[in-house]
Amino acid sequence: MKKVFPALVLVVAIVGMLHYLEWPLFDEPRFEPQHIDALSDAFQKGLSNIQVEGQGVVVKILPDDRKGSRHQRFILELNSGQTLLVAHNIDLAARIASLTKGDRVSFFGEYEWNAQGGVLHWTHHDPQGRHVNGWLKHKGLRYQ
Repeated sequence: MKKVFPALVLVVAIVGMLHYLEWPLFDEPRFEPQHIDALSDAFQKGLSNIQVEGQGVVVKILPDDRKGSRHQRFILELNSGQTLLVAHNIDLAARIASLTKGDRVSFFGEYEWNAQGGVLHWTHHDPQGRHVNGWLKHKGLRYQ
């Protein structure tokens, strides 16, 4: 019993510390990472050029933008109700071919403000290495 007690105290202490530090193991599943707060804040304050991460549901698929670099375009609705136009450069990254309305998409990219909710771009790698690499994730596959 004397050898078991210190081990039990150690295990309880570690579990308590992880819970105190808000280790993800103890978090409820979230559909939107904490970074999404930065996106809501950027929209409310009219800010741009902010790297953001989050998730949303596809509410509309738009025709590709074919002027200059080609972009796959679609609109996400975030849990906050904010909408976000995604402009995914398909000259530098693969198109999400199986994308349909109602799908959940995770993202990491650069936010640009507009009155409709904003635009997310730089959802791809930077072949010149001057910008942080972004990505989209759909059905377990990462597009960058």
